[in-house]
Amino acid sequence: MARQLTGYRIRERRRQLGLTQAGVAKQVGISPSYLNLIEANKRAIAGATLRRITEILDLDPDTLTGRTEQRMIDDLVELAAEPMLRDLELDGASVGDLIGRHPTWAAALLACWRAYRDQAQTAAALSDRLNQDPALADAVHQLLTHVTAVRSTSEILATTDDLPPDMRDRFHSILSSESARLSEVTQALAAFFDKPHSRTRSITVAEEVDDVIIERENHFPALEQAADDLAAGVRRHGDILLGALPRYLAESHGVTIENRPPADAGADRYRNLCAYDADSRTLVFLDHASIATRQFQMARLAAELGASDPIEREIDDPRLTSPASRAQAFRALASYTASAIVFPYDRFHADAVDVRYDIEVLRQRYRASFEQVAHRLVTLRRPGSEGIPFGFLRSNPAGFTTKRFPLPDLPLPRHGHGCPLWAIYGAFQTPGRVQRQLVRFPDNARYLFVAGTVTKQPASFHEPPVPHAVMLACDVMHADKTVYADGLDLGSAGRTAIPVGPSCRLCPRLDCLHRAEEPIVGRSGA
Repeated sequence: MARQLTGYRIRERRRQLGLTQAGVAKQVGISPSYLNLIEANKRAIAGATLRRITEILDLDPDTLTGRTEQRMIDDLVELAAEPMLRDLELDGASVGDLIGRHPTWAAALLACWRAYRDQAQTAAALSDRLNQDPALADAVHQLLTHVTAVRSTSEILATTDDLPPDMRDRFHSILSSESARLSEVTQALAAFFDKPHSRTRSITVAEEVDDVIIERENHFPALEQAADDLAAGVRRHGDILLGALPRYLAESHGVTIENRPPADAGADRYRNLCAYDADSRTLVFLDHASIATRQFQMARLAAELGASDPIEREIDDPRLTSPASRAQAFRALASYTASAIVFPYDRFHADAVDVRYDIEVLRQRYRASFEQVAHRLVTLRRPGSEGIPFGFLRSNPAGFTTKRFPLPDLPLPRHGHGCPLWAIYGAFQTPGRVQRQLVRFPDNARYLFVAGTVTKQPASFHEPPVPHAVMLACDVMHADKTVYADGLDLGSAGRTAIPVGPSCRLCPRLDCLHRAEEPIVGRSGA
C-alpha cells in the first residue's frame, strides 16, 4: 500500500514548485502522458526514472516511495478495523490517497484515535477494578458491615432511655470499636485507589517510541559505536561473557553487585528481576535471575552510565512529545546498546551467517536467551553488512501483543491478537521447542515464521512459571539462508504454505474455520 503514495507525492511536490507535467516530463526524459499515469498511481516507478524525478523535485527517495509513511498507513488500516466504524464501510484502498493528499489531516486523525484509545483503556481498567477486584469488593462489604453496626448501635442508644449502665457502656464500646474499624477500612479503600499500579500505561507513549525505532529500522549506528567503545573498556577486565562486566562496573562506576532472596525483596522495585539504587550504586539481582538476564542487565546498566550522551542525542526527537515517552525511549535504546555490547555487530553477524541463523546455537554461544538473540537479529541493518530483514513479535499466553517490529509489507498487530494460525501462538503448545512455519497471506505474499517460548524462572515452588512466545518473520526469498528452511518446499507454487491472514477483522478468507471475528474487508478470491 505504501506505493500508493508515490504518485500523489510527485504531483503535490510538482505543484508546490509551480512546475508543469510537460516540463517535468521533458527533464526526466519521459512523455507527459506517462508522467500523468505515474501521478495517478497507474504506473510503478523505480530505477533511473525514480532517481531522476527525486533529483528534479528535490525529494528524498524514502519519502517519495512512502516508506516513511508506512507506519501511518498501518495505523489507518487498523483504525478502519474498529468495530465502532463498521457501518461507515471504510475503504482501505483509499488510505494512500488520504495520506498523499492530506498528510497533516491523516496525522491529526491518528492523534485523536490514539487519545481516544488511551481514554478507553483507562475507563476499561477502572471499570474492571470497580466490578471485579476482590480486594475492592471485600472492602466495600466491610464498609457496609461496619456502617450497619454503627447505625444499629446508635439507634439503640438514641431510642432507649432505660438501659442499665453496664449495657450502655457495652454499646458505647461497640460504637467506638466499630467506628475505628470503619475508619481503617475507609483509609484502606482510599489507599487502594492511590496505588501507582491503579494508573494505566499510555498507549500513545509506547507508539511514539515505536515510531522512532521503526522509522530508523531499529538500527542506530551511533549506539553501535558507543557499544563498541564500552565493550573495549569492559574487555580490559576479561571476556565479557566470562564475568568482566561486574569488574568493569565496580572499577569504572563504583557499582556493587548483590543478590537477594525474592522473599526478602519488595517486588514493586524490581524490573527484569533486578533493581539499581543510584544513591548507593548497588545493582541487586533476585536469586532466581538467570545468567542471561544478569549479563544483559549489567550491560544495560553499563550503557546507561557510560553511554548516556549518545542515547540522549538519539531521543532528542520531536516525535517524543512527553517526558514519559522520552524516558521510555531512553530505556529502550539503553537496552539496544546493551544488546550491541553482548552481541558485537561484526562478530555476531558473521556467526549468524555461519550457523544459518540457528537461534539455539547463537543462544548457547553467547549465553543469551532466545528473545535476546531474536532482538539482536532484527537490528542487523548496517549498510553493506546487513543480515536477513526480520520482523519481530512477542505475545503473552493470552495472545496479546507485548512487543513488535513490523516489516514494510508485513504489518504485525500492535494491540490485541494476530491470526490464530501463526506459529507464535502454537509455540505455547510445545514450550522449549522452536516452531517453524511457512505461511501464505491472502495477497499471496509468503513468509517464514520462527517462534519459541521464553519462560521467566519461578522464584519458588509456589510461584507459577510465566511463558511468553517470541517470533521472527522474514520474506520467503530469504528463507533458504536459514536452517529453518531445510526440508521445506519454497517453490513459487507454495502448496505447502499454510493460508493465514493478518487478523480476523482484516482477513478476507471467509471460509476459515478459525475465524473469531467478522471481517471488515470484502470477499477475496484468495
